[in-house]
Amino acid sequence: MDFDLLVIGAGSGGLAAAKRAARHGAKVAIIEGNRVGGTCVIRGCVPKKLLVYGSEYKETLQNAESYGWDIKNNGCNSQVLLANVRKEVDRLNQIYIKSLESAGIELITGWASFVDAHTIKIGERCVSASNILIAVGGAPTRLNIPGGELGWVSDDLFEAEQLPESILIIGAGYIACEFACILAGLGVKVTQIVRKHRLLKEFDTELVKSVETEMQELGIKLEFGCSPNSIQKQENNYYVNCTRNNSDSTASEQLSFNAMAVLQAAGRGAFLKNLQLEAAAITHEKDRIIVNEYQQTNIAHIYAVGDVTNRVNLTPVAIDEGRAVADNVFAGIKRVVNHEIIATAVFTQPEFACVGLSEDEANNRFGIENIVIYKAKFRSLQQALPAAGPRCILKLVVAKTSNQILGCHMVGNHAAEIIQMAAIAVGMGATKADFDRTMALHPSISEEFVTMV
Repeated sequence: MDFDLLVIGAGSGGLAAAKRAARHGAKVAIIEGNRVGGTCVIRGCVPKKLLVYGSEYKETLQNAESYGWDIKNNGCNSQVLLANVRKEVDRLNQIYIKSLESAGIELITGWASFVDAHTIKIGERCVSASNILIAVGGAPTRLNIPGGELGWVSDDLFEAEQLPESILIIGAGYIACEFACILAGLGVKVTQIVRKHRLLKEFDTELVKSVETEMQELGIKLEFGCSPNSIQKQENNYYVNCTRNNSDSTASEQLSFNAMAVLQAAGRGAFLKNLQLEAAAITHEKDRIIVNEYQQTNIAHIYAVGDVTNRVNLTPVAIDEGRAVADNVFAGIKRVVNHEIIATAVFTQPEFACVGLSEDEANNRFGIENIVIYKAKFRSLQQALPAAGPRCILKLVVAKTSNQILGCHMVGNHAAEIIQMAAIAVGMGATKADFDRTMALHPSISEEFVTMV
């Protein structure tokens, strides 16, 4: 065999596995047909968060006068912002390439396909390995409707030279909501088209309603109950033709929305294109490769991690899964990744973050009579002088009998940073009494988590 481990995909999960395996003494190569860094670094978390920071300056500048600053706001030059974001992504890409060299990992450039269960073909080259890890991630999907090939997907937006004056965003998940807030903050007129009658279906209903309200106050037009039927382009405008089903009646109506651009953010799927999984007899479905708790496929020496398994599609999860594979195979450390207690953030404006069960999930699992809810809703001190801006909501979901914290949720400034720390306590089985015994850090937003009654 040419290698002890051959990794397909140089994204977060693949890089983590390759580096950990090399540290354990394995001979490792990693294959990548695009840029090293994967979705998170190249076309996802990192550039998106930079755009979030850029868009937040609109509110900062608006509030500056109330704090005594005399600032003339001439708006954002989106060309400069987008160019600087791409420059930072390029820098990170080179850092990752150099880190592979430093670790003694061979980088093979090209698209991989299986020849058999131990052999991979990249262009004209074939390489073999005792163990293979599939970490190719996911890719945006387009709507299967007439005109579904038109407009942007999220990857395309990062390559834009400048932003349009108006945009239609199709979708209700975190990608759609985050880009709606980013673009609205950068001065784009945003209409978001949503099939159902709420956003972010996997999150706490009450806090989602708060996010919806704040998004509308940003100027985002939310069109609920609208199922896209077709997309058309006429001269400089895109048209999304929809059927709206009203929640309060059985009647439906035909609508058409138009803007200078359209972003399809209605889902992602495993990037299985050209892998030829059948050549290695790997069991898979349309949108995922099936694995067990040790990330093994049905072929014992072939593993898969990250979004390609379509379990919990988050960067830190892919990283931990990749490291677990390397530990299991090359260090004899049998461990599995805990997919139960995972902190999650949606970088809307304001931020939404949580860990554990939502109120709805807890009620369904344990019964409403066995759950106690603690809440605080307020405008943060930072917003006191401008007397405007988003309100914070903090919620604890608690088991009545054991007093254990089942879920911790927050909408507000720095929600992701605060929930990250709360996740440690929730993961350790903290109770409401443990929170109550914790001295508050005043004045702060997070102190509300330990002062709720």
